[in-house]
Amino acid sequence: MSATFDGTQAFRFPGGVAPTAADDLAQRLDRLNAIGASLSAERDINRLLEAILTAAKTITRADGGTLYRVAEDKTLRFEIVRTSSLKYYLGGSTGNPVPFYPIQLYKDGKPNNSMVAAYAALTGKTVNIADAYTADGFDFTGTRAFDSKTGYRSKSFLTVPMKNHEGEAIGVLQLLNAQDPRTGEVIAFSASDQRLAESLASQAAVALTNRLLINQLEQLFESFINLINGAIDEKSPYTGGHCQRVPMLTMLLAEAVNETKSGPLSDFHMSDKDRYELKIAGLLHDCGKVTTPVHVVDKATKLETIFDRIQLIDTRFEVIKRDVEIESLKSRKGEDAMRNSEIDRNLRQKLRQLDDDRKFLHACNIGGERMRDEDIERVKRIAAGYRWRDASGHEANFLSDDEVRNLTIRAGTLTEDERKIINHHIVATIRMLEALPWPKHLTNVPEYAGGHHERMDGKGYPKGLTREEMSVQARCMGIADIFEALTAKDRPYKKGKTLSESLEILGRMKESRHVDPDLFDIFVRRKVYRRYAEMFLDKEQIDEVDESKIPGYVP
Repeated sequence: MSATFDGTQAFRFPGGVAPTAADDLAQRLDRLNAIGASLSAERDINRLLEAILTAAKTITRADGGTLYRVAEDKTLRFEIVRTSSLKYYLGGSTGNPVPFYPIQLYKDGKPNNSMVAAYAALTGKTVNIADAYTADGFDFTGTRAFDSKTGYRSKSFLTVPMKNHEGEAIGVLQLLNAQDPRTGEVIAFSASDQRLAESLASQAAVALTNRLLINQLEQLFESFINLINGAIDEKSPYTGGHCQRVPMLTMLLAEAVNETKSGPLSDFHMSDKDRYELKIAGLLHDCGKVTTPVHVVDKATKLETIFDRIQLIDTRFEVIKRDVEIESLKSRKGEDAMRNSEIDRNLRQKLRQLDDDRKFLHACNIGGERMRDEDIERVKRIAAGYRWRDASGHEANFLSDDEVRNLTIRAGTLTEDERKIINHHIVATIRMLEALPWPKHLTNVPEYAGGHHERMDGKGYPKGLTREEMSVQARCMGIADIFEALTAKDRPYKKGKTLSESLEILGRMKESRHVDPDLFDIFVRRKVYRRYAEMFLDKEQIDEVDESKIPGYVP
């Protein structure tokens, strides 16, 4: 005869006819083996604990059970409580916390052997009790109080320690009221029940220990990543927030794609492992910035290095103004009133021109979207049009070649050489990540993290990849990186743009094949930009967006 498993009552047999004891044990052993494999695959601790208790109830035909874990404060903490006949489910995936106080393993410095669960944890021995009401040596006051309150009758108990590979108890599995598979009557746990429960507890302890160890390693790894991002943040406050926001926006967009049921990206799906891999890639996407000089990352104006050199130009203007005034005073000597009036008028005109040129250079020093050709020519005229004597007394051009090169930057604040230095961070990122021995489930991290500056038309960097050569995840990160940069309010060289401004720029990037067109449409259609804005943007940045006016957007 074959048994059927329903997850709560252990085994039911057709027509109420039970198999032989040998067949029954073989079936339960098969079930135990299957359970062991499934426990090893479970990643979530709560679901793992739930699976352990459910499996133990199943193979021993127990009506109820409790799983305890040994806590650092030397107590047994209730994790999962289940009683099928009462429909009493606490802990685990139920969302109902267990309201019971932890069991003390020690009282007044002495082992708390009066509590059966504590005894099992302390001694490492299994306790099999046929009837709690008649058993000697253990305190079942709490059990009797529970029964009095619920009308239940707690009878047979099987309490099994869960020991790790070092023989230390990490938890306790307590099963309640074994049931006869034919009559449903509560019976004592048999010797085979005990051996099966002990075998399961051993497998469960290994699975739980491994999962806890993996979780601890993952936490250590993520803490190390945060340490790197913290180091970048210490170097520059303008990049630390970016390292946190881009992963968040990347995940929002990737989840939106994952939920898309139609269109060219409808086949894209992510498992929990895929999500974790993308999360790690997002956190590490700019780790190469640890190699970028601070004065380049923080360059708020075109003339800034360690300090803003516009101050030096201000000083030169003051020197020239002084020289003009001195020359004017010299010219007045021996002249009549009419000539002196003309000299004063010329002086005021020269001073006014000097002030205008100074204000103009101040404006040029602030990196904008685009510098006009006529403004570039004016900078060059000022550079050569004024002469001054430097500290050594030598006559020199008003602006050095380096100052002219910086002040005539067409967009932003970086020269071509400085932009190459900034761009090198992605090369450093890829080199750093590819040097790490990634486990199988994280092998794509370098590709995801290293592709966020590529373009769909192959004109990006560092590898010049095309859309077809990139994963969906890397293309998601590309959009996230750009949108975060557009809306960021903590950059030294610009204010954060509004949603409508940012989407207009991103839409033009779609039209020029800079970003993935299908991902961009999902980004807008699924309101990913809005969800991100509500999390990170200031209220004044969150304006009304008319999606019909976004360039290139296909609803």
